[in-house]
Amino acid sequence: MNEIVRIGSLTPQDLKALGMEQIAYVKPIEAEGGIAFAVHAADGTQVAVLKDREMAVAAIRHHELEALSVH
Repeated sequence: MNEIVRIGSLTPQDLKALGMEQIAYVKPIEAEGGIAFAVHAADGTQVAVLKDREMAVAAIRHHELEALSVH
C-alpha cells in the first residue's frame, strides 16, 4: 500500500534516497577529449561511464531501472 508523505517532512537524506530502487539517469560528460555518457544513481552517485547514450540506457534497463536523461 502506498504511504502519503508531506514533502516538508522529508529530510535531505530522504530526498536523496527517493527513487534509488527505480531510477538512474544518463548525463553527457567530457571524457578523453570527447563526449561520453555517465550513468548516475538517483542520489547522484556516478556508477558507470559508457561511450554512447544507447549503451548507457541499455545498462540501466538491464538492471531493471527507469532511465532518465539530464541535459
